[in-house]
Amino acid sequence: MSEPRFERLLITGAAGALGGTLRRRLGTLCRTLRVTDRADLGAAADNEEAIRADFADHDAVDALVAGCDAVIHFAGIMREDWDGILGANIVGLYNLYEAARRHGVKRIVYASSNHATGFYGTDQVISPSDPVRPDTLYGLSKTWGENIARLYFDRYAIETACLRIGSAFAEPRDLRMLATWLSYDDLERLVRACLIAPKVGHTIIYGMSRNSRRFWDNTSAGHIGYAPQDSADDYREALEARLPPLDPTEDGAVYQGGPFVRAKPPRAV
Repeated sequence: MSEPRFERLLITGAAGALGGTLRRRLGTLCRTLRVTDRADLGAAADNEEAIRADFADHDAVDALVAGCDAVIHFAGIMREDWDGILGANIVGLYNLYEAARRHGVKRIVYASSNHATGFYGTDQVISPSDPVRPDTLYGLSKTWGENIARLYFDRYAIETACLRIGSAFAEPRDLRMLATWLSYDDLERLVRACLIAPKVGHTIIYGMSRNSRRFWDNTSAGHIGYAPQDSADDYREALEARLPPLDPTEDGAVYQGGPFVRAKPPRAV
């Protein structure tokens, strides 16, 4: 067995669907896998340190990052809850980058989102160099995250791979996902590539599998070395047989962000 590449990796959001998936798959990359979430993490595996923490807590984040070689940041709030977004996605990310600066961590893999560009049309193919067009407060917070990553690279040389994740599920669930699907195996391949690439700099890369229908062009992120192996095409026939065709006037057919473009924040009280 080859030697682990890292002494200690930190995975945040490790009780969530994607963070939990990576938790189960990336332990062989390091001697110690530190995992964290606000929610219950369950029992720690043999090479794990499981620490429950809130990313809005500056001191807690500082302690989490201490001693880590790299961070895989999948913590955050996805629902349209401004107070939650502010604490987790804005303040929490600032706390993370400040902790990385103080402790000399030089690489972060950041879970951004395709909802940073969700108002582009489904008839377009865009690249990371196109202007952001967030479709929600959540998507807007992800553009802020990409920009703080840019600042901390330019000022402090902390490299970040910003993953604009598409629809990461075991298999595509609807017709929109024929373009946006990211398999769990390809998610693992993407994160591993971002961790071991010789040079990352500040890179934005769309998280998608090898789907023939696509909204996004990752040519500019070729230096990451991500090579997806799975494809939503394998599910096309079954999906088209089970689901009605997309109504060309509905959001899922018009906008890359699909129904997210109509998501409403909770009513203020």
